[in-house]
Amino acid sequence: MTEYFEIHERDSAARLGELRLENPVTTPGLVDNVVQDAGSQWTPGESDIDGDDSTLTILPHRAFPGGTPEEVEEAFASEYPDVEFPSAAVVSPDTAEHHGTDAYVLSNAQELSGHARAFVEAVIQTRAATPADTALYLPGVATPGNVATLAYAGVDLFDTDKAVLEGLQGKYLTTDGDAFLEDLTELPCACPACQTPREEFDREDCAEHNERALRAALGTVRERIRAGQLRDYLEGQARHDQWLTATFRRFDQQYTYLEQRTPVFRRNGITAASDDTLRRVEIQRYAERVTNRYRNRFDAPLVLVPCSARKPYSDSQSHAQFHDAIQYRGHLVSMTSPIGVVPQELELTYPAQHYDSVVTGNWTATEIEFVSDVLAAYLQRNEYPRVIAHLPEDYRPICERAAEQVDVEFEYTVTDHPTTTDSLANLASTLVEEPKYRKRQRQHNTIRAIADYQFGKGAGPEIFDDLAVESRYPKLRATDTDGEQLAMLVPQYGLLALTIAGARRWADSSAPTKRVEIDAFVPHGSVLAPGVVDATASIRPGDEVVIEGPKAFAVGRADMSGPEMVESTRGIASSVRHLDEK
Repeated sequence: MTEYFEIHERDSAARLGELRLENPVTTPGLVDNVVQDAGSQWTPGESDIDGDDSTLTILPHRAFPGGTPEEVEEAFASEYPDVEFPSAAVVSPDTAEHHGTDAYVLSNAQELSGHARAFVEAVIQTRAATPADTALYLPGVATPGNVATLAYAGVDLFDTDKAVLEGLQGKYLTTDGDAFLEDLTELPCACPACQTPREEFDREDCAEHNERALRAALGTVRERIRAGQLRDYLEGQARHDQWLTATFRRFDQQYTYLEQRTPVFRRNGITAASDDTLRRVEIQRYAERVTNRYRNRFDAPLVLVPCSARKPYSDSQSHAQFHDAIQYRGHLVSMTSPIGVVPQELELTYPAQHYDSVVTGNWTATEIEFVSDVLAAYLQRNEYPRVIAHLPEDYRPICERAAEQVDVEFEYTVTDHPTTTDSLANLASTLVEEPKYRKRQRQHNTIRAIADYQFGKGAGPEIFDDLAVESRYPKLRATDTDGEQLAMLVPQYGLLALTIAGARRWADSSAPTKRVEIDAFVPHGSVLAPGVVDATASIRPGDEVVIEGPKAFAVGRADMSGPEMVESTRGIASSVRHLDEK
């Protein structure tokens, strides 16, 4: 059977894939039978439980330093003619390079466990030196409590060695911690091993339980990756161990590593349950784009309002009342944690309509700092004749902090609560002298604002200079003045899906275009990674991309980042929505 590793789904650095060996392994998963070949010092592992066990042959650490993968394989075949070329190579972070294998074993994994900074640096360094479509194996470190964090870091393969060993030493492991057997009155698990009466439960039973708990934890991780919710799970689960908490917070500081691998939208929501959510790539990316790409096109006062529990905001009762009071005389922008500020044109754009936050009525110091900094940056980029704050009292510290940074005067209109009769009357009377803008202007501004956000600063007027808008919000269709459709707003995640005509405008504009260069073939349905010649480095999963080669011009959505498209030898690089043959 041909061996390979193929990634099927991605959730930031975590990947759901298949390592095809004699017994295929779904990753993140276990390889418990390691064959000792060619002088490898790895010893065979055994498991008494049926599962994802498979055989992984190993190319020893530093066996054939240097050279191309082909040269390494030739040298291996010459020295070990009776051994099939290995599935994996043993590397350290400093010596990692491409050996042509399907997986890489981190030689110093066990000494990194428990040291957050060293672990993060080692994983990132190893990942950078090895191909994107290869699996990373950390032997002797996996427990039920840490596999979620390890998978989030980008680790694909594990074994049961640590879990079994700790069980034989009398340590009972769970996803939320561990305990010595003598300290347990009851067994908090319903696995077959734990059906043994407590007084008869021995260390061998404990080892079996630990292995079963590890397999169950990996099943949970895989399901979370499928749902795109591993980070949500991790924010709560990792708090049971100081090392794990420190590790995922240190990964948050590695923005470049995570951002390259994080999709531009998800179909599932974000649970904003702690200040850690503010450091998520999706939140930081949104704030960066709003404060650097978005430009207000309304000649009207800014009206700041609170967010609503219902998403999108315009579907909520409170925002309907705000709109009735404003009457197209002000530009409505919502303030919220963990997003920051949300102009009305971007209320559909991920993650503005995809989060749920814990509402206590009190802002944390971290939330106040983050939201006020985003608001200040927004006000520095966008000029308004007036700034009206129709906000509850608990928003006042945010406005005051932002006002100090940008020297802007805020007009406050709330007397008790934003939706009381008096407060709404104050808002309406404050704007009564302002001229109205047309509803059609709001639709045009929405298309151009999303284009700026999605494609880059200035892309809106570049691509949609002669713009007409058909249909009703939120299902807007952008056409040119001759009626040719250029794009459609996808309400589920608030981004534009381009037609061929729209893609050609994008490609011909001065706005930064995300391009996938392909070989001389006509793609149907999708472009596979082997057909990619080159790709823009800034492409992220979910990005709109222009696909062009000697025989075709197309537009679609990326399934991989640009660097991964170029590095990978298998897997879908991008879908194809529309195609013109040359």
